[in-house]
Amino acid sequence: MSRYVAGAVFLLAFGALLFVVHRWIWLRLIHDPAWPAPWAVAGRIAIFVAAAGMLLGLAASRLVGGSLGQALGPPAFIWMGLLFLLLLTLGGGELVRLAHGAWARLFSGEDGAVDPEQRVLLARALGGGAILSAAALGATALRNAAEPPAVVRVDVPIANLPAALDGFRVVQISDLHVSAMIRRPEVERIVALANAQQADLVALTGDMMDGSVAALRDDMAPIADLLSRHGTFFVTGNHEYYSGADEWLAELRRLGVRPLRNERVRVEHDGAALELLGIDDWSAGRFGGDHGPDLPRAASGRDPALPSVLLAHQPRAVDEAADFGLDLVLSGHTHGGQLWPFGMLVRLVQPYVAGLHLHRGRTRIYVSRGTGSWGPPMRLLARHELTVLTLRSAA
Repeated sequence: MSRYVAGAVFLLAFGALLFVVHRWIWLRLIHDPAWPAPWAVAGRIAIFVAAAGMLLGLAASRLVGGSLGQALGPPAFIWMGLLFLLLLTLGGGELVRLAHGAWARLFSGEDGAVDPEQRVLLARALGGGAILSAAALGATALRNAAEPPAVVRVDVPIANLPAALDGFRVVQISDLHVSAMIRRPEVERIVALANAQQADLVALTGDMMDGSVAALRDDMAPIADLLSRHGTFFVTGNHEYYSGADEWLAELRRLGVRPLRNERVRVEHDGAALELLGIDDWSAGRFGGDHGPDLPRAASGRDPALPSVLLAHQPRAVDEAADFGLDLVLSGHTHGGQLWPFGMLVRLVQPYVAGLHLHRGRTRIYVSRGTGSWGPPMRLLARHELTVLTLRSAA
């Protein structure tokens, strides 16, 4: 399935979902509060324009790109984030509505009838509270995402690490999602921040872009300026496959980045060595060609006496990594939830959402919260990060 067909199918399904969601918003914010005709008409038009603009913006961003995608994409993504927060606050209002209904049935008479005026007043109070709360949360989330990513420093203990590798620094950049929302100036800022860490190695753990090479070549160009002693390595995430993985793999090679596609390289460092492995994204196989994760191939012939680091976009790769006795897995994909409470949903499909964990008593995994953001340029209780992982000897 081509990325254009996949994008069209996604937009059709998403359009149906948008209709259902925006109708519910109309019911709670316009219909139930029984606003006078001029306000009700204005509200209905605003909701229709928001829904249509969101769908058109996503289509332009995903399928068209260029100046049209850059113009229509940002408002659509911002409304996507605000819409989620509005649904969250309206959901809180539903709990109040249920409690009020239960109280009314108990104390308002034998038939449990609720006074119509009281019902309208409650609907207006809940709708207004939901709008104000969503606006406050949205403003906070937008401000958080606009700030530079936090530099998160993590010491990673590894058993039998050679003394020469104690202090080896890996800078991890993950889920940058260069797109209509994240442009060249932000990429330049990330590169400067990474170079300031004086890394021994830079790891790009997938979902670096959202769009074609033709649309984003100039925005991604600063990646060529990443500096480290042993170079920059990359593995695919799921979004590379939505954006033309083969074209991006060629472009990244041109920029001096080394993709690891189910393969392993030996990194020599001050007389010691470690093995760096990388696999395709977990979902890559359904996009055809020679894509798909193959850790047995990457690990074939490796020296088990050497410390090992696996780059794998999705944390679910940690189980197989532990089967092979690998020391460290670097992943992303989850964004740490990005907008609370999405992290709770991520836990249903991924073993870890963020941070450093010891898996099955042997393999450690670090899951980045992401260096950029996908979709809405928003972060709520999930700060974006550039990660500096320092290998340390462990008993």
